[in-house]
Amino acid sequence: MTTPVMGQQAPKATKSAGLGLGALIALTVGSMIGGGIFSLPGDMAGSAAPGPVMIGWLITGVGMLALALVFQSLANKRPDVDGGVYGYAREGFGPFVGFTSAWGYWLSAWIGNVAYLVLLFSTASVFFPAFEGGNSLPAIIGASVLVWLVHFLVLRGVREAAGVNTIVTIAKVVPIVLFVVVAATAFKAGVFTADFWGAMVKIDDAGLGSSMDQIKNMMMLTVWVFIGIEGAAVFSSRARNRSDVGKATVLSFVGVLALLMLVNLLSFGVMAQAKLAGLEAPSMGHVLADIVGPWGLKFVALGLIVSLLGALLSWTLLCAEILDVPSREGVLPAFLSRQNAHGAPAGALWMTNLCIQALLVYTYFDDSKYLGLVYLATSLILLPYLWSALFHLKETFKTGQSPQLVDILVGVFATVYALWLVYAGGLIYLLVTGLAYLIGLPLYLKARAEKGQPMLTKADMFMVGLLVVLAIGAIVKFQSGALSLNG
Repeated sequence: MTTPVMGQQAPKATKSAGLGLGALIALTVGSMIGGGIFSLPGDMAGSAAPGPVMIGWLITGVGMLALALVFQSLANKRPDVDGGVYGYAREGFGPFVGFTSAWGYWLSAWIGNVAYLVLLFSTASVFFPAFEGGNSLPAIIGASVLVWLVHFLVLRGVREAAGVNTIVTIAKVVPIVLFVVVAATAFKAGVFTADFWGAMVKIDDAGLGSSMDQIKNMMMLTVWVFIGIEGAAVFSSRARNRSDVGKATVLSFVGVLALLMLVNLLSFGVMAQAKLAGLEAPSMGHVLADIVGPWGLKFVALGLIVSLLGALLSWTLLCAEILDVPSREGVLPAFLSRQNAHGAPAGALWMTNLCIQALLVYTYFDDSKYLGLVYLATSLILLPYLWSALFHLKETFKTGQSPQLVDILVGVFATVYALWLVYAGGLIYLLVTGLAYLIGLPLYLKARAEKGQPMLTKADMFMVGLLVVLAIGAIVKFQSGALSLNG
């Protein structure tokens, strides 16, 4: 097979050769189930007691279901829009907002991959102590090798990589289901209700605060474990049938929500909260080891490694795809849409993995930790979710149409939830988002110049001014030490 001339577009896969429902579900589930669920017992116990956790999951369940239904509805109503969160933002609010959505989502995705790599090699230290911490020199070398192995796998073609992802997704669910079954048999109601609202428990000699504080504290973690719910929508242009995009989104959400809640809540009935909060990652493995013995930790560690390998592949695919579509539409520079002979977005893939490599090196010198990277990645995806919810509302009240009550409720719930997430994330991470978006502005301006289009409208200039203010605030916070990646 001959290689296209540099810059020449390889043809898109035909619908008959596109991604089916099973592959779309595997991509979505594989994106959501990464490392978060395996560390959920300890991470959540450090933020909230069982009562606030249950309220938080109720809020998350309703909010994320609304977002899942937003993506399902938009996939059915607007099958002409490609690129998921990017496409909806651009179609609804213009090229510059589309750029912020694509750029923020891409940043979130590849920073999340760095978090996965840190956790993967930290977990591998169960078997190879040299990897302890996940950012030792041997760990960084191992992570770098893995990044480029996945890179060249995806260069072989998106459909082929998605096939591998399906197998890995099935394998990663097995240890989670086993944990749920074993933890259910060891569950003790007295342990679960001992300090139901967290009034007495101390974590690092500090209380958990009010129930509202605890709910806010757990919100970023609940969003993190659900990031990827839009995975099928991002791959909508490669789906064999557009109707499968919505089905894959909702089915994946229901299955993953059930697993997350069971893992989290059952753990509170196995160990006291203070003990849970002190567990090292993967805390699920330590809980299982407390029930069945030392082999439980090694079993979960193996499952987590498989899970993270699958998530790394899923998110590498998503990273490349979210840059590919906007670059073809003139919102990002044309080199990012360059495809190779296998139809893989090579330009976007190279830029993504070079950035991952750079941040991996930074984590070695900065001693960056998993949770710090998680919070940063999560904050960057909040506005893309908000744009999608607002676009759904805009479509619902489109002139000449009679809005359906279900569509109104879905749009309102999704929008309110997205706004709540921005609030719960806190001012510091909103400032970081502004800085991150501003850094990508030259790429947007380059793309506009390539198309001979006006650089910025008056509305765009207002938004850029707002980003500058947020960026200055973020720089001040970094310099004062109020914000770092150490987690």
